[in-house]
Amino acid sequence: MSPSPRPSARLAELLEDDTGASTAEYAIVTMAAVAFAGLLVMIMRSGEVQQILTDLVRRALTVP
Repeated sequence: MSPSPRPSARLAELLEDDTGASTAEYAIVTMAAVAFAGLLVMIMRSGEVQQILTDLVRRALTVP
């Protein structure tokens, strides 16, 4: 039976292990994207922004 590793060696081994790091990064980026999308939805629902976009579309579709 081999001796168990020293606690400091085991801690160093655990700190070097990056298993699951990319999954955590994807989760953080996804949460940030959802928060940004929520902010955009709030902005788009404001009356002023809707009016600006409506005017823009009307001007784009109007033939002079």
